[in-house]
Amino acid sequence: MEFSQGFTAAAYVIASILFILALGGLSNQESAKRSVWYGVAGMAIAILATLYGPGSVNALLFLPLLAVGGVFGLYVASRVQMTEMPQLVAAMHSLVGLVAVFIAIGTHIEALPHYTGAQLAIHKVEIMLGAFIGAVTFTGSIVAFGKLAGRIDGKALLLPSRHMINLAMLVASGVLLVVYVITGQLWLVLLVTVIAFALGAHLVMAIGGADMPVVVSMLNSYSGWAAAATGFMLGNDLLIVVGALVGASGAILSYIMCRAMNRSFISVILGGFGNTTGPAMEIAGEQVAIDAEGVAAALNDAESVIIVPGYGMAVAQAQQAVSELTRKLRARGKTVRFAIHPVAGRLPGHMNVLLAEAKVPYDIVLEMDEINADFPSTDVVIVIGSNDIVNPAAQEDPNSPIAGMPVLEVWKAKQVIVSKRGQGTGYSGIENPLFYKENTRMFFGDAKKSLDSLLPMIG
Repeated sequence: MEFSQGFTAAAYVIASILFILALGGLSNQESAKRSVWYGVAGMAIAILATLYGPGSVNALLFLPLLAVGGVFGLYVASRVQMTEMPQLVAAMHSLVGLVAVFIAIGTHIEALPHYTGAQLAIHKVEIMLGAFIGAVTFTGSIVAFGKLAGRIDGKALLLPSRHMINLAMLVASGVLLVVYVITGQLWLVLLVTVIAFALGAHLVMAIGGADMPVVVSMLNSYSGWAAAATGFMLGNDLLIVVGALVGASGAILSYIMCRAMNRSFISVILGGFGNTTGPAMEIAGEQVAIDAEGVAAALNDAESVIIVPGYGMAVAQAQQAVSELTRKLRARGKTVRFAIHPVAGRLPGHMNVLLAEAKVPYDIVLEMDEINADFPSTDVVIVIGSNDIVNPAAQEDPNSPIAGMPVLEVWKAKQVIVSKRGQGTGYSGIENPLFYKENTRMFFGDAKKSLDSLLPMIG
């Protein structure tokens, strides 16, 4: 069985529409589950249309590969914890980049001899761009995976003259592109691939831990453009459309997150995180601890509570305990809301996903811009495993690495309780004056165990 060209084109249009609906629905928690199924349906249609479209080989040959890939995907998805989702996303991006590299090399070997004139030159450019973008995406995603998984140091690796190194690799790749268009030799593609491998790894190594959410969305954009380049090489319109959708949405998300951090996208990519302009502000006071009984007394007396979740909540897998605490407080007639910073966690929307998994009502989960003005009138704020996103140094210390970054102004509340494993700094290694303020109490210990000990005392 082979579909006609018109039928395949129509299937691609339907799949594209479903992908657009999937992306659009992901902007809202209530529609996200339905959007995932739009994406699944679109991908199923796209695969069938491609396997049985004009010029396809025996589709039965691909069924074992699809089965193996599907089983492996289900296995990985069932075993990955929500805290490991950022690493999984980075790993998936690396596969897209690697595929683009393989297709670029395969296109040179198989398809290039069939073109002449302007078409030949265009395809050579497509091959080089596909190999370059794919290689940068592959190694960049591998390094991001290592940093997110804790297998590579999260601190920025700032080599001397790193900008000149990056520029030299870009210029060399551009020169090799021109030579390849003229000569068409395979070794030039392979050499650019090697250079791009090094460039991708170096770019992400120079980006520190606090910028990892931006890195993940940036790599998402790269993988989209790699897919679009693959679509041009294969002459597949759907790949071009889907790649452009993913590339554009990833770039827009990266821009939004950089704006939320008061940082330029270029500075994130080229400079990494953590550059200072002078000595950090001295912090006065000491951290004052509080036990579960003290936290329970504060919550039982409070009328309004705001909970600020961070990556520490994800690591401790405390979202269910947080959900139960929310339920008990609301049952007593207290106003409970959640404040979500755009770069909380290690992945865009990371905290929203965890809270949705724990069945926290959508309507009490608010973004930073929606809730920041309410902290002064709030009785108790509970910060669970957050550091940089609630750090007043962003406003008070012009020499701080996060100076100017918009943060959740939790210190303006009447009382702040910080659930934290110990007295160390956060993922980015920046000290937080919040922990030393007079209205702050430190609730030390594993977040889940601390909340579990607190829950029986609420009521």
